[in-house]
Amino acid sequence: MTGKSVLAIGAHPDDIELGCGGTLARHVAAGDQVAMLVVTRGEVGPGETDQRVTEQERAVEVLGVHTLLWGTGITDCQVSLHELELVHLIEDAIQRVDATIVYTHSPNDSHQDHRAVALCTMGAARWISTVMCYEAPSSLQFSPTAYVDISDSLDKKIDAVLSHASQAEASRKVSASRVRSSADYYGHACRRTYAEGFESVRLTIEI
Repeated sequence: MTGKSVLAIGAHPDDIELGCGGTLARHVAAGDQVAMLVVTRGEVGPGETDQRVTEQERAVEVLGVHTLLWGTGITDCQVSLHELELVHLIEDAIQRVDATIVYTHSPNDSHQDHRAVALCTMGAARWISTVMCYEAPSSLQFSPTAYVDISDSLDKKIDAVLSHASQAEASRKVSASRVRSSADYYGHACRRTYAEGFESVRLTIEI
């Protein structure tokens, strides 16, 4: 991982932490440059927009992420209506941080914002050699083909997820127990204690 530039993309505040927060913490620990692009500010709620922005900033601090980027002009639950703008937004973020690894939503998801972000990422990141999709609580089917051991970063992931207090209060899907049980499940799948699973769009193994 060392020396890489990583960009994680999410439709809403808390999506990235739930999907790949442990992996991002591992990238930071390895010395990689890590950025997040959050497309909307979660305007539809639960929680006020200003609160959700503050929660996202706190989660970035917990994970040690170096750069937080926000989308502009695209609102919560309307992401799928802005396909061209979204592709350009993601392309710009990739260029700004010179990303070599990109994490995004899985396209097989019941939330239209998640699907739109996933599909637009695949277009915007067409020249990126490693593009990986993470799971969300709203994923319909998720079949990981790659795993990251997060045994040393699970607690940090949980702290980052719980930084989104407005979401944790509103849904049991955003909880320490759910995060830990998911990490335990994927850890067993890859013969580690705790892990995050990813669907691979493209995975380049550096030797």
